[in-house]
Amino acid sequence: MSQVERTAFDDVHQSPMTRSRTPLQAAAGKLIAAIQKEWGIEAGEPKSVESENVMNEAHHLLQAASKFGSIGSVIGSGSVSTFLGEQWVQAHPRVLPYIAALEAAQ
Repeated sequence: MSQVERTAFDDVHQSPMTRSRTPLQAAAGKLIAAIQKEWGIEAGEPKSVESENVMNEAHHLLQAASKFGSIGSVIGSGSVSTFLGEQWVQAHPRVLPYIAALEAAQ
């Protein structure tokens, strides 16, 4: 695990949680925050629309984590990267540690 992945994992598993959130919910929230940062960087550019769509999709992961305690109902047998869009994820590698942390919390 790289230092960045370790930091993302630690953020999810060791940071104090304000609400009573599960590690899965916390990981989904951290992923949304990471995507939001990417969206903010792209603000005003045409590609920001795609990042906003990805962020909206990531909210479905948080909703499933909250409602069902699992993201399997949303991603099925696929990966989080596939669900969000492989091309977008590859173009935004800073979100990879947060995807890994979410999948580890699953």
